[in-house]
Amino acid sequence: MHAASIGQHFNRFPVNADATNPPLTIKALFSKQALNQIEAGSTLFLEGDQAKHLYEVVDGVLRVFKIISDGRRIITGFLFPGDLVGVSLRDRYLYSAEAVTLTRFRRFGRREFQDAVNSSPSLQPQLFDRICDEMAAAQRQMVLLSRKSAEERVCSFLLERLRHQQQTSPLAMVVDLPMTRLDIADYLGLTIETVSRTITKLTARGIFVPEGRHGLRILRSKSLERFAGDDYEDDDCGHVARRN
Repeated sequence: MHAASIGQHFNRFPVNADATNPPLTIKALFSKQALNQIEAGSTLFLEGDQAKHLYEVVDGVLRVFKIISDGRRIITGFLFPGDLVGVSLRDRYLYSAEAVTLTRFRRFGRREFQDAVNSSPSLQPQLFDRICDEMAAAQRQMVLLSRKSAEERVCSFLLERLRHQQQTSPLAMVVDLPMTRLDIADYLGLTIETVSRTITKLTARGIFVPEGRHGLRILRSKSLERFAGDDYEDDDCGHVARRN
Protein backbone atom coordinates (compact mmCIF):
# COMPACT_ATOMS: atom_id res chain seq x y z
CA MET A 1 0.00 0.00 0.00
CA HIS A 2 1.42 3.41 -0.99
CA ALA A 3 1.76 6.17 1.58
CA ALA A 4 -0.73 8.37 -0.29
CA SER A 5 -3.41 5.68 -0.32
CA ILE A 6 -2.87 5.06 3.40
CA GLY A 7 -3.49 8.71 4.08
CA GLN A 8 -6.65 8.57 1.96
CA HIS A 9 -7.80 5.54 3.98
CA PHE A 10 -7.71 7.60 7.17
CA ASN A 11 -9.42 10.58 5.56
CA ARG A 12 -12.51 8.50 4.86
CA PHE A 13 -13.25 8.31 8.59
CA PRO A 14 -14.62 11.15 10.74
CA VAL A 15 -12.30 12.68 13.30
CA ASN A 16 -13.89 13.61 16.62
CA ALA A 17 -11.26 15.77 18.27
CA ASP A 18 -11.82 16.89 21.84
CA ALA A 19 -9.58 19.77 22.87
CA THR A 20 -10.21 19.03 26.55
CA ASN A 21 -8.51 15.61 26.32
CA PRO A 22 -4.70 15.28 26.17
CA PRO A 23 -3.27 13.80 22.95
CA LEU A 24 -3.25 10.02 22.90
CA THR A 25 -0.18 7.98 22.01
CA ILE A 26 -0.09 4.44 20.63
CA LYS A 27 2.10 3.39 23.54
CA ALA A 28 -0.43 4.75 26.05
CA LEU A 29 -3.23 3.00 24.19
CA PHE A 30 -1.48 -0.38 24.46
CA SER A 31 -0.40 0.20 28.07
CA LYS A 32 -4.02 -0.21 29.16
CA GLN A 33 -4.15 -3.76 27.77
CA ALA A 34 -3.34 -6.93 29.71
CA LEU A 35 0.20 -8.32 29.58
CA ASN A 36 0.55 -11.77 27.99
CA GLN A 37 3.52 -13.98 27.19
CA ILE A 38 4.54 -16.89 24.98
CA GLU A 39 7.50 -19.24 25.24
CA ALA A 40 10.38 -19.39 22.75
CA GLY A 41 9.27 -21.26 19.63
CA SER A 42 5.56 -20.58 20.21
CA THR A 43 3.45 -19.03 17.46
CA LEU A 44 1.68 -15.71 17.96
CA PHE A 45 -0.29 -16.04 14.72
CA LEU A 46 0.02 -17.66 11.29
CA GLU A 47 -0.03 -16.13 7.84
CA GLY A 48 -3.61 -16.12 6.58
CA ASP A 49 -5.19 -16.11 10.05
CA GLN A 50 -7.93 -13.56 10.51
CA ALA A 51 -6.29 -10.36 11.72
CA LYS A 52 -8.37 -9.78 14.83
CA HIS A 53 -5.62 -8.12 16.89
CA LEU A 54 -2.54 -5.90 16.80
CA TYR A 55 0.31 -6.65 19.18
CA GLU A 56 2.98 -4.60 20.91
CA VAL A 57 6.21 -6.37 21.91
CA VAL A 58 7.04 -5.51 25.53
CA ASP A 59 9.98 -7.88 26.17
CA GLY A 60 11.71 -10.49 24.05
CA VAL A 61 12.08 -10.97 20.29
CA LEU A 62 9.72 -12.18 17.56
CA ARG A 63 10.59 -13.39 14.07
CA VAL A 64 8.13 -12.78 11.24
CA PHE A 65 8.29 -15.08 8.26
CA LYS A 66 6.61 -16.58 5.22
CA ILE A 67 6.74 -20.15 3.92
CA ILE A 68 7.15 -20.18 0.14
CA SER A 69 5.85 -22.82 -2.27
CA ASP A 70 8.89 -25.12 -2.05
CA GLY A 71 8.63 -25.23 1.75
CA ARG A 72 11.48 -22.87 2.53
CA ARG A 73 11.13 -20.35 5.34
CA ILE A 74 11.86 -16.71 4.52
CA ILE A 75 12.29 -14.53 7.59
CA THR A 76 11.27 -10.99 6.70
CA GLY A 77 12.19 -9.34 9.99
CA PHE A 78 12.78 -9.47 13.73
CA LEU A 79 10.67 -7.45 16.15
CA PHE A 80 11.87 -6.05 19.45
CA PRO A 81 10.38 -4.23 22.46
CA GLY A 82 8.29 -1.27 21.33
CA ASP A 83 7.57 -2.72 17.89
CA LEU A 84 4.00 -3.30 16.70
CA VAL A 85 2.96 -6.53 15.00
CA GLY A 86 0.12 -6.83 12.48
CA VAL A 87 -0.18 -3.09 11.87
CA SER A 88 -0.90 -3.37 8.11
CA LEU A 89 -4.50 -2.56 7.23
CA ARG A 90 -5.57 -6.01 6.06
CA ASP A 91 -8.24 -8.49 7.19
CA ARG A 92 -5.72 -11.34 7.37
CA TYR A 93 -2.13 -11.46 8.56
CA LEU A 94 0.40 -11.20 5.76
CA TYR A 95 3.03 -13.29 7.58
CA SER A 96 3.50 -15.59 10.57
CA ALA A 97 4.94 -14.40 13.89
CA GLU A 98 6.84 -16.67 16.27
CA ALA A 99 8.77 -16.07 19.51
CA VAL A 100 12.57 -16.27 19.34
CA THR A 101 12.80 -15.91 23.12
CA LEU A 102 10.29 -15.77 25.95
CA THR A 103 8.23 -12.82 24.76
CA ARG A 104 5.80 -10.61 26.63
CA PHE A 105 3.28 -8.62 24.64
CA ARG A 106 0.07 -6.61 24.80
CA ARG A 107 -2.84 -7.33 22.47
CA PHE A 108 -5.37 -4.84 21.13
CA GLY A 109 -8.52 -5.65 19.14
CA ARG A 110 -8.20 -4.44 15.56
CA ARG A 111 -11.70 -2.96 15.41
CA GLU A 112 -11.24 -1.14 18.74
CA PHE A 113 -7.82 0.08 17.63
CA GLN A 114 -9.16 1.46 14.35
CA ASP A 115 -12.02 3.16 16.20
CA ALA A 116 -9.49 4.81 18.50
CA VAL A 117 -7.34 5.93 15.57
CA ASN A 118 -10.32 7.26 13.61
CA SER A 119 -11.47 9.37 16.56
CA SER A 120 -8.04 10.76 17.49
CA PRO A 121 -6.12 13.25 15.32
CA SER A 122 -3.00 12.52 17.39
CA LEU A 123 -3.04 8.77 16.72
CA GLN A 124 -3.44 8.97 12.95
CA PRO A 125 0.02 10.41 12.17
CA GLN A 126 1.60 8.03 14.68
CA LEU A 127 0.09 5.03 12.90
CA PHE A 128 1.09 6.50 9.54
CA ASP A 129 4.68 6.76 10.82
CA ARG A 130 4.59 3.11 11.91
CA ILE A 131 3.39 2.03 8.47
CA CYS A 132 6.14 4.12 6.87
CA ASP A 133 8.65 2.35 9.12
CA GLU A 134 7.39 -1.02 7.82
CA MET A 135 7.73 0.21 4.24
CA ALA A 136 11.26 1.45 4.91
CA ALA A 137 12.26 -1.87 6.48
CA ALA A 138 10.85 -3.78 3.50
CA GLN A 139 12.75 -1.51 1.10
CA ARG A 140 16.01 -2.01 2.98
CA GLN A 141 15.48 -5.76 2.87
CA MET A 142 15.00 -5.61 -0.91
CA VAL A 143 18.30 -3.76 -1.29
CA LEU A 144 20.00 -6.20 1.07
CA LEU A 145 18.92 -9.28 -0.87
CA SER A 146 19.19 -7.92 -4.40
CA ARG A 147 22.43 -5.92 -4.33
CA LYS A 148 24.71 -7.10 -1.53
CA SER A 149 27.29 -9.86 -1.19
CA ALA A 150 27.21 -12.36 1.68
CA GLU A 151 29.74 -10.33 3.67
CA GLU A 152 27.83 -7.11 3.08
CA ARG A 153 24.58 -8.76 4.18
CA VAL A 154 26.04 -10.03 7.45
CA CYS A 155 27.69 -6.66 8.19
CA SER A 156 24.48 -4.79 7.33
CA PHE A 157 22.51 -6.99 9.69
CA LEU A 158 24.96 -6.45 12.55
CA LEU A 159 25.12 -2.72 11.86
CA GLU A 160 21.33 -2.45 11.88
CA ARG A 161 21.17 -4.27 15.21
CA LEU A 162 23.90 -2.03 16.66
CA ARG A 163 22.14 1.16 15.56
CA HIS A 164 18.83 -0.13 16.94
CA GLN A 165 20.40 -0.78 20.34
CA GLN A 166 22.15 2.60 20.34
CA GLN A 167 18.77 4.34 20.08
CA THR A 168 18.26 3.52 23.77
CA SER A 169 21.91 3.00 24.81
CA PRO A 170 24.06 5.41 22.75
CA LEU A 171 27.36 3.94 23.98
CA ALA A 172 26.38 0.32 23.35
CA MET A 173 28.95 -1.61 21.33
CA VAL A 174 27.77 -5.18 22.00
CA VAL A 175 25.26 -6.54 19.50
CA ASP A 176 22.82 -8.92 21.17
CA LEU A 177 21.85 -11.83 18.88
CA PRO A 178 19.24 -14.00 20.61
CA MET A 179 18.21 -15.51 17.27
CA THR A 180 19.96 -18.63 15.90
CA ARG A 181 22.45 -18.67 13.03
CA LEU A 182 19.72 -20.42 11.01
CA ASP A 183 17.37 -17.51 11.72
CA ILE A 184 20.02 -15.06 10.53
CA ALA A 185 20.63 -17.15 7.42
CA ASP A 186 16.91 -17.29 6.58
CA TYR A 187 16.70 -13.52 7.03
CA LEU A 188 19.75 -12.78 4.88
CA GLY A 189 18.97 -15.30 2.12
CA LEU A 190 22.14 -17.28 2.86
CA THR A 191 23.02 -20.75 4.09
CA ILE A 192 23.88 -21.28 7.73
CA GLU A 193 27.37 -22.37 6.65
CA THR A 194 27.92 -19.08 4.81
CA VAL A 195 26.77 -17.05 7.81
CA SER A 196 29.07 -18.97 10.18
CA ARG A 197 32.02 -18.75 7.79
CA THR A 198 31.52 -14.99 7.28
CA ILE A 199 31.29 -14.29 11.02
CA THR A 200 34.46 -16.33 11.58
CA LYS A 201 36.27 -14.38 8.85
CA LEU A 202 35.18 -11.00 10.24
CA THR A 203 36.22 -12.06 13.73
CA ALA A 204 39.67 -12.96 12.39
CA ARG A 205 39.90 -9.47 10.83
CA GLY A 206 39.29 -7.93 14.25
CA ILE A 207 35.93 -6.35 13.37
CA PHE A 208 34.29 -7.88 16.44
CA VAL A 209 34.78 -10.56 19.08
CA PRO A 210 32.29 -12.89 20.80
CA GLU A 211 30.72 -11.54 24.00
CA GLY A 212 28.84 -14.04 26.16
CA ARG A 213 26.51 -16.63 24.63
CA HIS A 214 24.59 -14.41 22.24
CA GLY A 215 26.64 -11.28 21.67
CA LEU A 216 29.33 -9.74 19.51
CA ARG A 217 31.41 -6.81 20.74
CA ILE A 218 32.06 -4.43 17.86
CA LEU A 219 35.70 -3.30 17.89
CA ARG A 220 35.86 -1.46 14.56
CA SER A 221 32.50 0.14 13.83
CA LYS A 222 33.78 2.22 10.89
CA SER A 223 35.12 -0.93 9.24
CA LEU A 224 31.77 -2.62 9.85
CA GLU A 225 30.04 0.28 8.09
CA ARG A 226 32.48 0.05 5.18
CA PHE A 227 32.08 -3.71 4.81
CA ALA A 228 28.28 -3.30 4.95
CA GLY A 229 28.46 -1.38 1.67
CA ASP A 230 25.86 1.12 2.86
CA ASP A 231 25.75 3.51 -0.07
CA TYR A 232 21.95 3.78 0.05
CA GLU A 233 19.65 5.74 2.29
CA ASP A 234 15.87 5.94 2.58
CA ASP A 235 13.46 8.76 3.26
CA ASP A 236 10.68 8.73 5.85
CA CYS A 237 8.51 6.39 3.81
CA GLY A 238 11.16 3.97 2.61
CA HIS A 239 12.09 5.35 -0.81
CA VAL A 240 15.70 4.43 -1.37
CA ALA A 241 18.22 6.71 -3.05
CA ARG A 242 21.96 6.42 -3.59
CA ARG A 243 24.01 8.75 -1.41
CA ASN A 244 26.11 11.31 -3.24
